Amino acid sequence: MRILLTNDDGVRAKGLSVLRDIAAELSDDVWVCAPESEQSAASRGVSLHNPVRLRKLEDKVFSVTGTPTDSVIVAMQDVLNTHKPDLILSGVNRGQNLAEDVTFSGTIAGALQGMQMGVPSIALSLARGFQGANSLPWETALAHGPDLIRQLLEMSWPENVVLSVNFPDCPVDAVKGIQITRQGQRDFQMSGVDKRDHPRGGQYYWLTYGAALSNPPKGSDLRAIYDGYISVTPLHTDLTHIKTLNALESLNSKF
Repeated sequence: MRILLTNDDGVRAKGLSVLRDIAAELSDDVWVCAPESEQSAASRGVSLHNPVRLRKLEDKVFSVTGTPTDSVIVAMQDVLNTHKPDLILSGVNRGQNLAEDVTFSGTIAGALQGMQMGVPSIALSLARGFQGANSLPWETALAHGPDLIRQLLEMSWPENVVLSVNFPDCPVDAVKGIQITRQGQRDFQMSGVDKRDHPRGGQYYWLTYGAALSNPPKGSDLRAIYDGYISVTPLHTDLTHIKTLNALESLNSKF
């Protein structure tokens, strides 16, 4: 089985090193094509207005001066164009990708691009800030990742779906199990701006991203991570809200 790895934290990120170890448990044909620098929150950005450069760092390891989506496209169209991967893994992200975050996550975007190009894809993230740990327990993702991926591959999933896996930020033996979840929704605003004065006049802004615990419902990705479970959420790109679509269909005759 040929596996392609990417991420949004950059080709030198700790999470990608962990992902390489996970993938090595599954196959001896593992390739890496990841952004040269951090691209967190890049979503599905594509570098249409700037050239993208590919650099070989070592055998089967490449960096791209672009986004996670760029990385998957270049890998599929050039690096592995004669022998496509059988699986794409994106991550392991330094921090959770839950609830609304999935829409701007570069980690999720890498998996979505792989899915769009016909390859089964999984995004993997390691939560932080929930269990009070001072450092990220990368060993939790490494210990549980290989067997979980094997199980998911045995079950399979639709071609237009990616799987988003989130590991809780707790020790290996504290993980309570696996829950198949739906995308959650936060009940508070996490984004803001820090407005500052520029020394030469005018103002500038740092975009901020807060964190707070709420009380998400059972069955959601948030609840699973809060409770110490590994969350597996099937995602797809169809953003149509069917209930509203049905309610508005009567307007067709008026247009």
